[in-house]
Amino acid sequence: MSTADTNVPTGPSPLDRGRLRARLAAGEATLGTFVGAASPVTAEACAAAGVEWLVLDLEHGSGGAEQVRDVVPAAGAYGVPTVVRVESDARIRIGRVLDLGAAGVMLPRMDAAEEVREAIRHLRYPPRGDRGVATYNRACRFGLDSGALGRAHHEVLGVVQIESASAVEQAEQIAAVDGVDVLFVGPQDLSHNLGVPFELDSPTYLAALQRVRSAAERHGKACGLLVGDGAAAAARHAEGWRFVAIGSDATLLAAAVAAELARARPSTPYTRGGQT
Repeated sequence: MSTADTNVPTGPSPLDRGRLRARLAAGEATLGTFVGAASPVTAEACAAAGVEWLVLDLEHGSGGAEQVRDVVPAAGAYGVPTVVRVESDARIRIGRVLDLGAAGVMLPRMDAAEEVREAIRHLRYPPRGDRGVATYNRACRFGLDSGALGRAHHEVLGVVQIESASAVEQAEQIAAVDGVDVLFVGPQDLSHNLGVPFELDSPTYLAALQRVRSAAERHGKACGLLVGDGAAAAARHAEGWRFVAIGSDATLLAAAVAAELARARPSTPYTRGGQT
């Protein structure tokens, strides 16, 4: 790679430029949250609150690719990178969210190492992969950053979700795939697939978590998990999980509103209009 390929432009930018990937590779523990409301305003609020990354959810969230366009600069204004959970591992979808400035891609429900290898190719330009090449986009600063294509292989974060018994069985092989940076467990999907739905203290589920985390550590990859609150996140960090998401914008908002309403209402039964 030439010097021109490696030069990183200075100045303000909503782009992460590989910093999140580098932090995880160095063993740092990080905290983020999911953005499901498809709103750049809630994404900005979460960024202002101090999360270290966001996952914009196109699988279960309310929006589509147009939200990537708006969320990336809103969060990036606070120095917070956006990873996009795509609803499809199609080459065009993955390339599109990366062109829009995503710091990385989260791939849901990857059940086998061969499936992962094929999907990861879409994150890389030829000859390492098959990502479509264009420079008139945000990822290349609209043609102003001639070195962006050369750096992309080292900057884009690849997150693979482990959500099935099959994926747990192949955790070692998946963690060994070049371009996979994080193994991320989807608790509800995995617990359901293992036959212990919502039983996150089940020995079966806990054994699966341990197997995934051990595989990630052996291959020098980070492991990630979705949790419900800060206390759970702290506990997972202590165990070695490094890419921990605390709920989502919608769940955190709903819980905060519900908690304040419970504090505000009197102990006597209450309905709107003052009628009991």
